[in-house]
Amino acid sequence: MTRRNKLEILGSVLNICKADGSSKTRIVYQVNLNFKNAGLYLDWLIKRGYLVKKERIYKTTPKGLKLSDNLNYVNSIINDVTDDELTKNDE
Repeated sequence: MTRRNKLEILGSVLNICKADGSSKTRIVYQVNLNFKNAGLYLDWLIKRGYLVKKERIYKTTPKGLKLSDNLNYVNSIINDVTDDELTKNDE
């Protein structure tokens, strides 16, 4: 099992909060974080304008959607390169 990096976690949080938004509880369970760490990530994203909180729902902003797309792109490239290198090592 590989450990996730902070960028993967941030991307996951932003993805979950797209469309209708998400509660903190849903984020905790879907991203597999504890409430303390989830709060730190959510606060970081809100302070920088990537998420907004309305009542108890977190929603990705247009700026957050751009970041999410960029993070997904970078993570896919990294995963492709890693997978290719691991496959070469198996041969």
